[in-house]
Amino acid sequence: MTQYNLDAIDRKILSFLVNNARMPFLEIARECGVSGAAIHQRVKKLELNGVISGSRLLVKPQAIGLNVCAFISVSLSEANKYPEVIASLKHIPEIVECHFVTGKASLLLKLYCYDNDHLMDILLNTIQKIPNIQSTDTMISLNEAFERQVWVKDAPRDSSSFSGSGE
Repeated sequence: MTQYNLDAIDRKILSFLVNNARMPFLEIARECGVSGAAIHQRVKKLELNGVISGSRLLVKPQAIGLNVCAFISVSLSEANKYPEVIASLKHIPEIVECHFVTGKASLLLKLYCYDNDHLMDILLNTIQKIPNIQSTDTMISLNEAFERQVWVKDAPRDSSSFSGSGE
């Protein structure tokens, strides 16, 4: 995928939408000093160019009884079997993220379960029974310190001036 070059207004639009995807375009337009139609056109262009992949409703897992968040690293018996393993993992609704990672493991999974018994059942009776999974290592999250959407600076800046302070 080619990288889309964002200008200052695009970045400002994204910074508003990341903080509140329901923010009215007219309010964004006022903040950016352009028309509502211009915001609408820019958002459509950002969608068409793959910068914005959609918006969604976020549900707090604990609010629906999913009280255990776990991360499972998965090692495969054969590295070239990951397409089959991924296809099987996609059928497990408790898994909300699956990442290819570097290090000893091949995959890192994030999942939510009702309790430790539910986690153990998913681990022993589902994940570990998938062919080509050699081993797993499970870490249970005790508390989520914070969660946020990708960082979008509202104005372009030269990467050589980045201080790394997370301003």
